[in-house]
Amino acid sequence: MSHATGSLFPRIDHPLPDEPNWLATLRRREETLWLSIRNLGTQPRCHLSDHATYVQSDALQWLSALPANSIHAVVTDPPYGMVEYDEKNHAKLRKGRGGVWRIPPSFDGATRKPVPRFTVLSKEEILNLRGFFSALAYGLLKALVPGGHVFVASNPLLSTTTFHAFIESGFEKRGEVIRLVQTLRGGDRPKGAEDEFSGVTAMPRSCWEPWGVFRKPIEGTLAENLRVWGTGGLRRISDDEPFKDVIHCSPTRGVEKEIAPHPSLKPQRFLRKLVRASLPLGVGIIYDPFAGSGSTLAAADALEYRAVGTDSDRQYFAMARQAFQPLSDLDINHK
Repeated sequence: MSHATGSLFPRIDHPLPDEPNWLATLRRREETLWLSIRNLGTQPRCHLSDHATYVQSDALQWLSALPANSIHAVVTDPPYGMVEYDEKNHAKLRKGRGGVWRIPPSFDGATRKPVPRFTVLSKEEILNLRGFFSALAYGLLKALVPGGHVFVASNPLLSTTTFHAFIESGFEKRGEVIRLVQTLRGGDRPKGAEDEFSGVTAMPRSCWEPWGVFRKPIEGTLAENLRVWGTGGLRRISDDEPFKDVIHCSPTRGVEKEIAPHPSLKPQRFLRKLVRASLPLGVGIIYDPFAGSGSTLAAADALEYRAVGTDSDRQYFAMARQAFQPLSDLDINHK
């Protein structure tokens, strides 16, 4: 079943008689790359559909084997501080308590799940965070075609470190997409002295999520890069409406959480907007280094884009195999 929305460049796997030669060439190149990339390496993998493949692998390891100029866009929601998904803290998350994870205060009688505390990161952990994202950025810079975009999620407390690593590595910062979302992180009174300091909040309640937008430098003009690589710009919402940098989107709830109980699952109604924008001509291959429950791959599949994801966690790999098709089939227009 096709979920593709109206587009200037629909998902077509074979050249049309009246399309420009350069666009036909881009489609043929995508087809050739896709057959190679989705079978790259010897790691365990699952071909979730004709358009999506999930590889159980460390992102940096898989990237190191990826040929230069072989992917066209990246949309990813990484572990913001890295430590929350290390072996020690991840085990505590799955037990429901402890480590960097904490239970936020109850709200309207609802039971809350653990969220990570990024204010407790040490100087060493922050340096490790910067080093990891620098290594990731260098790997992506090689793998992306000229003009390829990266959409990378972060947190208001850590985005400066993450985004600077991408800029230092050679990416052009093209702005940020701000997801307006009301969360339960922050806004608490001083712990253990709530009554004594009832008029004090420890830090601002978080109401937004920054997604850094970066681009590998283009070759020549934007028009020239689009003809040669199919990248460099972002796909418009419509003829009359460009892609915008503020998106209202509430936390993931209900049926999506039941399908994929991942601790940082992003809603399809948000991810599909980013994924669609990332390929300006609707041609190319998307990569998610931290595929988790497979939600980015599902968003790409719903749009009939090709996408490959990696993640080293076996439980999330198994989750994605079950959650992928239901997430891809979600009708986001009736949510």
